Order: sequence, then structure tokens, then C-alpha cells
Amino acid sequence: MSLEERRQRGDRLLREMLGDQQAAELRRAWRDVCPEFEQYVVEFLAGEIWSRPGLDRRTKSLVTIATLAATGRPRGLELNIRLALGNGASREEIVETLLHIAPYAGFPAAWEALAMAREVFEQVDANVSGDDRDSQS
Repeated sequence: MSLEERRQRGDRLLREMLGDQQAAELRRAWRDVCPEFEQYVVEFLAGEIWSRPGLDRRTKSLVTIATLAATGRPRGLELNIRLALGNGASREEIVETLLHIAPYAGFPAAWEALAMAREVFEQVDANVSGDDRDSQS
């Protein structure tokens, strides 16, 4: 597969998982700081790794949040908890994944990740409630 094909596949996958607007905003933020980083994410991470057929997106999301939590990567963790919800993982599966890492990565890592999950869940709930209010006016 050519580099251009991987770029197109990565672009399509990011838009599917994030939505057109959020994907564009995130890519712009990466490009503003380091164009090469945005290129690597689109072409390699999304276009190659996340596009592989061996695992479904839900499973990839759970593996990713476990890894990010275990390595203490809060920005990536927050984004990927949101992606996991959109990729079919339930809140219970996310919580269980983060609890499961406690004996392996440490209880502090699990605690931090669970706190991040709670924040994301609360933000998602607030956005849903806000959307409901908007549609009722």
C-alpha cells in the first residue's frame, strides 16, 4: 500500500471515529505544533495500525486506554476514553479495563485513569443534557 493510500485511509478513519469537525480541529492542533507529528498519526497510527483487521475498534480502544493509563498519558487517555465510547465500549467495560490494570501498572495509575474516565463520563452526560435542552427550545 502506498503512503498516499495510508494517508487517505487514516484520514477516513479519524473522521469516522471523531467526526469531521473534531478530526479537523485535532489535526490542525497537531500540525500547528509539529506537522510531522500530524502526518505520522494520520499515515501510520490511523492509516496503518488502527486500520489493521485483526481486532475490532472496541477492542483496540480498550487496549489503548489500558496502555495510556499504565504509562501515565492523560491527554491521550482522555481522547481515547471518548473514542472508546464511540467505538462501542460501554462505560462498564472501560471501568473494568482500568481496574484490571491496577495490579500490573499500579493502583495510582488506575486511580488517575478512573478519575479521568469519570470526568469524561460527566462531560458526555452534560453534553447530552445540553443537547436535549437545545432540542426542546
